[in-house]
Amino acid sequence: MKTKTRQTPHLVTLLLFVLLVLCAAATTPPAKHQYLVYVGTYTKSETTKSKGIYGYRFDADTGQVTPLGVMAETVNPSFVAVHPNRRFFYAVNEVTDYKGRSSGAVSAFAIDRASGKLTLLNEVPSRGADPCYVSLDKEGKHVLVANYTGGSIAVFPVLEDGRLADASAFVQHTGHGAKAERQDGPHAHSIDLSPDNRFALVDDLGLDELLVYRFDKEKGSLTPNDPKFAKLQDGAGPRHFAFHPNGKFAYVVNEMQSSVTVFSYDAARGALQSLQTISTLPKDFSGQNDDAEIQVHPSGKFLYASNRGHDSIAVFAIDGDKGTLTPVQDVPTQGKKPRNFEIDPTGTLLFAANQASNNIVIFRIDAGSGKLTPTGQVLDVPAPVCVRFLAIE
Repeated sequence: MKTKTRQTPHLVTLLLFVLLVLCAAATTPPAKHQYLVYVGTYTKSETTKSKGIYGYRFDADTGQVTPLGVMAETVNPSFVAVHPNRRFFYAVNEVTDYKGRSSGAVSAFAIDRASGKLTLLNEVPSRGADPCYVSLDKEGKHVLVANYTGGSIAVFPVLEDGRLADASAFVQHTGHGAKAERQDGPHAHSIDLSPDNRFALVDDLGLDELLVYRFDKEKGSLTPNDPKFAKLQDGAGPRHFAFHPNGKFAYVVNEMQSSVTVFSYDAARGALQSLQTISTLPKDFSGQNDDAEIQVHPSGKFLYASNRGHDSIAVFAIDGDKGTLTPVQDVPTQGKKPRNFEIDPTGTLLFAANQASNNIVIFRIDAGSGKLTPTGQVLDVPAPVCVRFLAIE
């Protein structure tokens, strides 16, 4: 007589659970890091003819980049920004005359995340000639713009459908810098919000000042802070700005001086104290150079700045306690006039946009040293000026 074995209810339940887990693992695709990459360009370029904003699909897991073509046709979309909700997209139109007035424009677009295409929602005057920088506040309620030739800044409320309303704030800078040929008047070059969304920081190349404004996120207003600005060295020409991830330090790339200035940052007061100014060029370089872009690595360990003339990316190590910089490497960008670059969201690749050679060269970032190595990937795009990533599901 055979004895039948009986499975307890607990054992049956366990077996069923294991089977369900195995089935789920077999049918659920692995998590992927997929992005759209947008490139703002100069359509009125001396070297080539661009049509506007270009797009790519980027798989961060494989490193593969696939061209998508023109995402939107618009005039001189030199600097672009993605809304935090990933539904809207904004670009300055860097022109000196907009509909008969001394102004550029700001364009708002809706994003189709499936195709990457951008649909124009509206455009508004930037309130100053040659807008060269656009950013958003942390909650996506306002778009902030710097007008280079106009020497001014403006804030535009974002409506629920992504369109831009008339300016809620406008500030005209006045004065001049030490070098008359480049600093005969104010030249606002960038505007960024502090991590807590309380202060707007503006690099003015013409004044050699990093101006600080108190920002009201509900009203979209700007009020001069106390202190009103941090002074750069005469003739430095501050251009772009970056915070350290810990919020304790800030960095300015100086276009005319080819240097980076390090600041400590008092988040409670919005006050900056200069700590160090260091060259972005090797000591044996004697040619003409203008710095352009600056980025801090997401790890907070490294800083990168681009040289136009030397045509390189300067790599620095960041002292985690002091915030100061130590040179690590100068890497040729394998192109001409690297006006902008962007680190991908995973922190593994750097996309260097060479405006005058019409290409974007991709470099791999060493996680230990911060050093850059060319991957061999080169993207052909006319007169690239600004690179931005958008995560897609």
